[in-house]
Amino acid sequence: MKAHPPRPCGFTLIEASAVLAITTILATTAAPGMQALIDARRLDNASAQLASDIHLTRVAAVTRNQPVRLTFAPRSAGSCYVIHTGSANACQCGGEGPAVCSEPAREIKTVVLNDADHVRISANVNSVLFDPLHGTSSPTGTVRVTGAGGREVRYIINIMGRARTCSPSPSVPGYRAC
Repeated sequence: MKAHPPRPCGFTLIEASAVLAITTILATTAAPGMQALIDARRLDNASAQLASDIHLTRVAAVTRNQPVRLTFAPRSAGSCYVIHTGSANACQCGGEGPAVCSEPAREIKTVVLNDADHVRISANVNSVLFDPLHGTSSPTGTVRVTGAGGREVRYIINIMGRARTCSPSPSVPGYRAC
């Protein structure tokens, strides 16, 4: 019986180069779709947090038995909102940390969104006050959460202190049309 010479194991340089080229092409093709997915998640997360914080503000007013505000503030590199007691202009967004409030106002929660997140929050009112007796709010307002590509989710806060959610853009799934 004649012995066969051993076969070499492994990949040739040409095979490894071909696999690397195909992997690179697939990765560069998938990158834009991945960025769109990341941007959609950021918009969803900011929207969900805002919805939760609107509810938190209303509950805080009732449980503390004192008026509580939700104040919106633009920043040079993003946006911010503060849940606090006191007057509408008593608390200002600082840097990355909690808001700076003048006495006797107290900061309950501060949310800062940076431009790097590709999400901004803006409102047609500076501040919404929630009443401790009934949980009502004044004035009514519309809060916009805008993501990359102009995708937008709106929260319309009515006089009863409740927020209705909608989106003017059909490209934001899971929200009713405004």
